[in-house]
Amino acid sequence: MKLVSRKVPKELEEETVSLMPEDPEDMWHAYNLILPGDIIHAHAIRKVTSATATGSSISGRVHTDLAIKVKSTFFDPVISSLRVSGTVCAENPHVSLGTHHTLDLEVNRAFTVIKPDGWDSIAKATLQEALADDKDGALAAVVMQEGLANICLITQFRTVLKVRVESVIPKKRDLASEQDAGMRRFFEKTLSTLLRTMDFSESRPVLLASPGFVATDFKKYIANQGRDKADKVLVAVAKEATVVHSNSGHVHSLNEVLKSPEVLAKMKDMKFSRETQYVDQFFDMLKLDDGRAWYGTSAVEKAINDGAVGPGGGVLLVNNSLFRSNDLATRKKYVSLSGQRLKMLGDIAAILNYPILDLDDSEDEEEGDHGQEPRENAEEI
Repeated sequence: MKLVSRKVPKELEEETVSLMPEDPEDMWHAYNLILPGDIIHAHAIRKVTSATATGSSISGRVHTDLAIKVKSTFFDPVISSLRVSGTVCAENPHVSLGTHHTLDLEVNRAFTVIKPDGWDSIAKATLQEALADDKDGALAAVVMQEGLANICLITQFRTVLKVRVESVIPKKRDLASEQDAGMRRFFEKTLSTLLRTMDFSESRPVLLASPGFVATDFKKYIANQGRDKADKVLVAVAKEATVVHSNSGHVHSLNEVLKSPEVLAKMKDMKFSRETQYVDQFFDMLKLDDGRAWYGTSAVEKAINDGAVGPGGGVLLVNNSLFRSNDLATRKKYVSLSGQRLKMLGDIAAILNYPILDLDDSEDEEEGDHGQEPRENAEEI
């Protein structure tokens, strides 16, 4: 997904973001971004009937740009199709105001999102995630040879070249010590660029590919640096790195590399995100009944107010449907509860930093509020 510039009606210029979906994955992000009440401005094909001078009528299809106020959305994950339905809310020479229309948003066709009530923290975070190349589960790859390294991101749908690293390596006819020093400088430059380009705050798969032993030596260099500096991040990077053979250090060699069994196994694992781990952790703690796993709005609200959810190991689990509620007040309530981006999750639950055993002891707690179990994913705050 990338930001683009599009012309929109003057009355809709504020609070607008124009986007270009680049792959099927972007259509999923668009679905999470567009909510009832938003205004979408996009290309449309509309059947128009007009009268002739003789009094008869003719009909035909015209290409135009329409702005509609969203009433509902439908996303088909199989074909990555997103349909947005609503009523026309801006003047158009072919379509009357208030007319119902359904827009078909497609890959490689720009559209504009207008949020009349402003972009809340969830919407901003969803947009940031949609625009980021380095999404959860993306595979970091370094395709290299002596003096050249291409650092890439591999997602389920595409490969993005992030940066190219070049360094002068002494020729083999020079002293071995000079060549070794040149390779160390090259590895140092490549590693610092990799750490600056990619987010390794969470464990992630890393692919190292090269002809000969360059990738193997680079992995050893990372492991040695992690050991010598007592750097847990570098130790984890070396541990997660998979070394495979490539014909060269150029990007086009990735086509061959991505067919190897080792890489196919890594890319299969990309489908399993850290949210699954949080849900598993929640149910494990729920079985222990030690006061650190709670669900239901009242109990979780009290835990948040007591500071028991957040930095220090706390995890908040919230159903995405609460953020997609047609009721603006409901959306704002759960936006304020989360404080930042929350992905599709079970209803509402929390893993606490420390045990609290009496969160459900409240006279005004709604009946059944504590008895509803979460269903799907999670986000750490």
